[in-house]
Amino acid sequence: MPTDPTRRAAFITGLRDLADFIEANPGIPVPRQSTAITYFPEQATDAEMCAEVDRIAGLCGARIDPAPLPYGHYMITLPFGPLRYEIAAILADARARYGALSSYHGCVTPDSDPAHAA
Repeated sequence: MPTDPTRRAAFITGLRDLADFIEANPGIPVPRQSTAITYFPEQATDAEMCAEVDRIAGLCGARIDPAPLPYGHYMITLPFGPLRYEIAAILADARARYGALSSYHGCVTPDSDPAHAA
């Protein structure tokens, strides 16, 4: 699905403004590790989301990255030096696993007694 032209223009302007800011301020740090900008298709069926990733892959001349497939991530990665532009569909099974795992958030409190830290 194409991005709204106004949103697209604002995103591109923001990237350029960030690059100009970093270049004009050599004293500020940049990330040591690779940094990703990720686009997620709208949540739909797995087949529909994969079709959208495939469509974008065709536009970019990219291939599906097999490494994250076992984790339920159907994606392409476009490297730009230390930056990556990713298009990722998180498949239903992976979303369900994450939902189950995060359902415990706030229910378990680790023991903060320093005597048990060793």
